[in-house]
Amino acid sequence: MSTCSTVSWDLDEPLSGTAPVARTWLLLEQPGPWGAKALTASHLDPALGRALDAAAKGTGVRVALIRRPGRHADRGTSAERRVYAAHTVPGNVWLHGATVEDPRRLLDLDLAALGRGDRHAFDSVLGGGPHRGDPLALVCTNGKRDRCCALLGRPLAAEVAASGTDGVWEVTHLGGHRFSPTVLVLPHGYVYGRVQAHAVKEILHRAREDRIVVEGCRGNSAWERPGQAAELALRSAVAEDAAQALTVVRTDGAAPRWEVTLAHSDGRRWRVTVVQGASAPPRPESCGAAVLGSPARMEVTAVRALPAPAAALAS
Repeated sequence: MSTCSTVSWDLDEPLSGTAPVARTWLLLEQPGPWGAKALTASHLDPALGRALDAAAKGTGVRVALIRRPGRHADRGTSAERRVYAAHTVPGNVWLHGATVEDPRRLLDLDLAALGRGDRHAFDSVLGGGPHRGDPLALVCTNGKRDRCCALLGRPLAAEVAASGTDGVWEVTHLGGHRFSPTVLVLPHGYVYGRVQAHAVKEILHRAREDRIVVEGCRGNSAWERPGQAAELALRSAVAEDAAQALTVVRTDGAAPRWEVTLAHSDGRRWRVTVVQGASAPPRPESCGAAVLGSPARMEVTAVRALPAPAAALAS
């Protein structure tokens, strides 16, 4: 029987505009096995997992669990855990880390402030500070959620980590199982699908230079799906790879058609038309899906440069 990722690959389903949406990521180290809903099905206290999930709703923060690549025998949890927070909106991109012994301290975080990009909301509570190492590569490996994430994600994480690349973690659900293996790269928040080890190394190399790789990219988690697709199409059109060069300043319309306005850090602006279509023929959206589906796909139909603002012309 074909897996959902094999079918998606065979049908050449586009990756653009499929990334999970989160302005800020909050990541807690949790070794050991993960269930399908890892926040409440792991060695983490399920009451804490439910509380974190509830506290994050409507804040722009997405909470996920991470663990080091390797075997995950059911051997309990270490005394100290790493915690990361990353804000992904261009102009205020940052990645901070901390170490905690009691994960319940995360309940003291002001998640609404974190979602707005306030790094002090993290540092003041957890004694955190800027992450000084390499960018993080977070590979989705939650096989209980979808077997493709285990079959394809875990070998990828192990191979990249074994090569000596720093900053590699396994992470819970990133969505889009059919694009496995999927990787989130922080601090910039770009998500990739169908990646191989050599591509991850190149993506991280570019990320160290504050640049991104467009090939294989699903989108920037800072934006909703139309904005993700619009940004990637514009990057290709103008050959722009600087990670923080483009910002989605507004999105007009509703499904199935949007007009997305993007601004460049140099003052240029564009309007991009994005149309939502349905993938055909129907296919499994995950290996555990009981019925076939026609997942939405974002299609860019026009990219138009806008006149420079009057203030820019005057200068």
